[in-house]
Amino acid sequence: MKAAILRTAKQPLQIEETPKPQLTAGQILLRVRACGVCRTDLHIVEGELPQRKDALIPGHQIVGDVVDGATAELPLGTRVGVSWMGGVDGDCPYCRRGLENLCDSPVFTGYTVNGGYAEYAAARSDFAYELPSELDDLHAAPLLCAGIIGFRSLRVAGVESGDRVGLFGFGASAHLAIAVLHS
Repeated sequence: MKAAILRTAKQPLQIEETPKPQLTAGQILLRVRACGVCRTDLHIVEGELPQRKDALIPGHQIVGDVVDGATAELPLGTRVGVSWMGGVDGDCPYCRRGLENLCDSPVFTGYTVNGGYAEYAAARSDFAYELPSELDDLHAAPLLCAGIIGFRSLRVAGVESGDRVGLFGFGASAHLAIAVLHS
């Protein structure tokens, strides 16, 4: 398969032939349809975050079709999304309290494990989410990062219908949160 690989920070990604990912227990293989570019991807490529892998395939806003490792919940052909949070230990005090974002041993898509700047990507099936058919690939991809951040912020803040909300800063998350607030 072809993939965009980061070998050295601050150097351009190299388009290379590399083997398809080999699945481990609990993973699915996706044929990537789209993968967004997030500021975190740029931080990684620019060396602002320490490099965790010698040859990394970045990208954590993946939209793809399940082509191997299907489950009852995600049969072959299912279109799914994969985000930055690629897995957690499920066992630490934070995970046990439902605070996965604070997990002691997280897996980050496109940073600690390979991401979606490739023809195929592996992902934990329990961190892949079926996407509605009404949402096209190019609009779905950014929702898998900025959309999740904005939505979670509104949820954690306890925002309810009719509440007045002030947003500080205005990036992609705020832009998408406004759409949620208007719906």
